[in-house]
Amino acid sequence: MNAPLNGKRVAFLVTDGFEQVELTGPREALEQKGAIVDILADKDGAVRGWNHDKPADEFAVDATFESAHLDLYDALVLPGGVQNADTIRLNPGAQKLVKSHDSAGKALAVICHGAWLLVSSGLAKGKRMTSYKTLQDDIRNAGGNWVDEEVVVDGNLISSRQPADIPAFNDRLISALAASSAR
Repeated sequence: MNAPLNGKRVAFLVTDGFEQVELTGPREALEQKGAIVDILADKDGAVRGWNHDKPADEFAVDATFESAHLDLYDALVLPGGVQNADTIRLNPGAQKLVKSHDSAGKALAVICHGAWLLVSSGLAKGKRMTSYKTLQDDIRNAGGNWVDEEVVVDGNLISSRQPADIPAFNDRLISALAASSAR
């Protein structure tokens, strides 16, 4: 197994209602390359993923937004899912985590509706990024430059549109983490 991400740790920030494949697809790709992946949530216990508009599987929570030690993580990933994204964007703990992580210049990867947390945290301003097409007005109104591309990298921000783009999203995230190891 090629493990260029040995020693790297990645946190997925979610609440109930995240788009399940937007967590499981990237998580599997990261783990196959040797990364350790944690799930951070707004509560202890478990969170439930969704398959579009239907409840799906439960996932164990490794730490809450408030108890997480951000210095442990080389990257944060924000899956989408309308319910998750609409809830997490207003959570002060989640906002604090993404702002701190962004200030540290570490990889911040977002897919689909997950971009709402960046909008509400003031992190979309001045960024070239993509998301699910229904968020383009929100991103533009927040001062971002929304583009319709499979995956977009702007500094430490990696963004993607939808589940169909997950392979390209995974490649860019893995590349960014591997490059940070080489520094």
